[in-house]
Amino acid sequence: MTDGGDLSQRISAALSIQGFILRGGFNFGADESAPPGSSGAPAKSVLLVGQAGSAPWPYFSRWRETQPGVPENPLDTWSRQIIGEVAREFGARAISPSDKPYLPFQQWAIRAEGLKPSPLGILMHPQYGLWHAYRGALLFGTELAIPPPEIPIHLCDLCVGKPCLNACPVGAHSASGFAHEACLSHVRGPDGTPCRDGGCLDRIACPYGTEYRYPIDVQAFHMAAFAGL
Repeated sequence: MTDGGDLSQRISAALSIQGFILRGGFNFGADESAPPGSSGAPAKSVLLVGQAGSAPWPYFSRWRETQPGVPENPLDTWSRQIIGEVAREFGARAISPSDKPYLPFQQWAIRAEGLKPSPLGILMHPQYGLWHAYRGALLFGTELAIPPPEIPIHLCDLCVGKPCLNACPVGAHSASGFAHEACLSHVRGPDGTPCRDGGCLDRIACPYGTEYRYPIDVQAFHMAAFAGL
């Protein structure tokens, strides 16, 4: 079993150059159907890669300015490139949440960090609130010495009034789930300017992790990607 602590520190240092962070990990069980690692054999362990707040945005923006054209899904393209370089450095295989067939990134994140979903479906982090993301993962052919996560308090259980369910003008989020088509129609329509320019109003209404809230231009970028604008 590889010393996961030393490896994690070295990988963290490499990722931090572009604003990324490690988001925990775990070893696959012998009875699990793990995706292949760099050798093609089933991986033994996985470390998740992501961000807190908008830390990678300046690095991504500078990269985007150097591109001769506009790549399809530019943030995914850049993230794959950066995480792929780190993977090669440390003998791992890089994967992305948008790779097909889709892998259970949210379930992996819950397992790696002990988080639970918010009413919006985004995992609630005890420090970052809803302002974080998972951008990829590193698959290893050996088991790593990864300590289990400390299970954090689920802040949504402490939240009175659930403002995240009351800010959207079309009630896109509710106890019954996400009304995708209603949200999409509103964002694309004439009344959707506040959402297009400033981000999801339900997400912004969450009182936790506000110091990590994405800047307006970052939220507008993600909303445009969601709406296909």
